[in-house]
Formats: sequence, C-alpha cells, structure tokens
Amino acid sequence: MTSGQERAPVAHPRRVRSFVRREGRLTTGQAQALSSLWPVYGFTTADAGDADRVFGRSAPLVLEIGFGNGDATLWRAERDPERNYLGVEVHRPGVGGLLHRAHQAGVANLRVACVDAVELVEALPRERLAACIIEFPDPWPKRRHHKRRLIQPDFVAVLAERLAYDGRLLLATDWAEYAEHMVAVCNAEPRLRNVADDGGFVPRPDSRPPTRFEQRGVRRGHAVHDLEYRRV
Repeated sequence: MTSGQERAPVAHPRRVRSFVRREGRLTTGQAQALSSLWPVYGFTTADAGDADRVFGRSAPLVLEIGFGNGDATLWRAERDPERNYLGVEVHRPGVGGLLHRAHQAGVANLRVACVDAVELVEALPRERLAACIIEFPDPWPKRRHHKRRLIQPDFVAVLAERLAYDGRLLLATDWAEYAEHMVAVCNAEPRLRNVADDGGFVPRPDSRPPTRFEQRGVRRGHAVHDLEYRRV
C-alpha cells in the first residue's frame, strides 16, 4: 500500500440472529412497568461481568433464555429463593408483564434482560452459571431458516464454557425434528454430558410448570421433548 492510500475496511460476516422482534402492542400496565420498574429489575449486557452487584448478593445464577410471558421464570424464582434468576427475552410486552408480576409478588432474586441472549452469554464470565434453561425456542421449521436456530454448535460451546462444573443445561421443544437436532448438537459438545441413559431425552422435569407454549403444542398433537445435560 503506497503512502496516502487508505486501507479498505474489513468486512465481517453479520451474525444470523435466532429471533425477529415482533413488538406487538404494549398494554398500559406493561408500558408503565417497563418505565418504572426497569431500574429495579433491569439487567444489561454490561452487567454480565458482575451479576452479584446487580442482584445485591452472591448466589448461584440461573439463566433462562426466551422466557415468553415469564410465568415459568417467576414461578421458579419464587420457589427457589436461594438462587438468583436472570431471564432474557426480546419481546417487550412479555418483559413488561413479567416486571409487573414480579413487583406484585415482591420477588427479590429475579432480574430481566431485553437483549440478544447470545451476546449476553458471551459477556458472562466462564463457569458462572449454575444452570441454563431454554424451553420452546423458535424452531424455525423451514429448512432455509434452520441457520437461525439458537441451538447451534458455536453457541452451545460458548454456553458450556459459562456453566459451572456439574451445571445443568435444560432444553425443551415440541418440534420433533428440532429435538433431534438439539440432541445431535449437544451430544457432540465434549463439555456436556447427556444425563439420559440412552443419550436421548429425559422425562418431563418437575421444575417446569405448564406453560402457554407447551399447552399450545400439546393441543396441536405435538409431543414435548425434554433434554438435560451436565457440565463435565
């Protein structure tokens, strides 16, 4: 390159996101909760390096990705006060609804992030999570959209690094082909051990209350598949 010439910018491939923001309509209550309760419950990617400070205490951290309306997240946090729960969801009406109900319930061990879950996981320190829960993620059923699925080898590798020793990865889907994809991807990650004796699926855990997504799948005749992995 001769003097005076500028170096051409390097093109970086754009990350394929596993979600599309479908905002929908915020109710008055959801909008008010987002405005007034975010300073109490809000969590950002910048907070990932020091979650204890945000929660105001040191405790095992459980991450739930894609919590929808947040019913299961709140249910878990209320029944497990000894652990900190961090829910991630990009759908703002669901975030606002969870903030409102968490405030009404007086739950102190719950924080909520409205960001790309992949970026948040990447920002977490290694071996930080006691558990990660991913239930009924978007299956992106069309073959040309499979690249958008959250459960991919690269993401699972990063997630495995963030799990503490013997930390749990809990997955669920009512989409049979996606379930097989999850098994193949997670079984291939050397830092994860499938707790199922046959390397496949596990019985429905008691730690998951019936959710709207699960009930909708059952009504459509879909079988629900659960997976559980431990960090080794």
